[in-house]
Amino acid sequence: MTSGESDTRGNRPRTDLERLRPILRASWGADTCDPHDLPAWHPGNPARGQCGVTALIVQDLLGGELVLGEVFVGDAQVGHHYWNRLPDGGDVDLTADQFHPREVVVGARVQRRPAGPPGRCRQQYELLRRRVLSALDDNPAGNDVAS
Repeated sequence: MTSGESDTRGNRPRTDLERLRPILRASWGADTCDPHDLPAWHPGNPARGQCGVTALIVQDLLGGELVLGEVFVGDAQVGHHYWNRLPDGGDVDLTADQFHPREVVVGARVQRRPAGPPGRCRQQYELLRRRVLSALDDNPAGNDVAS
């Protein structure tokens, strides 16, 4: 699609990944973190607990599929991790740097997104989405966005 076409929700022009990446990073906070990961979230690791809401917003704006893996430490599964498969078939994981060296993500299953807003982390998703859309509206040409 071209930059002027609508997103998967049909309500705004698409953006591109390189423009979206710094906006998402600047929009993350403890208030957009998955409550399960909140004890491990801190400003030095802003991607921690942001994978689900971030993957949904990337899909909203760029299309593609949601991909789910499991997070392991040794033999113990300690969580799940979401990222995106874009329409061109390439995978993008904007929150991959959240993991500690002992945490390993395995598997990659495409997940069908249910209709409507997310049932889990809905407030975090809506807050992050508002921040991202506001930043996109404030910087229509991608100017002056912090990296």
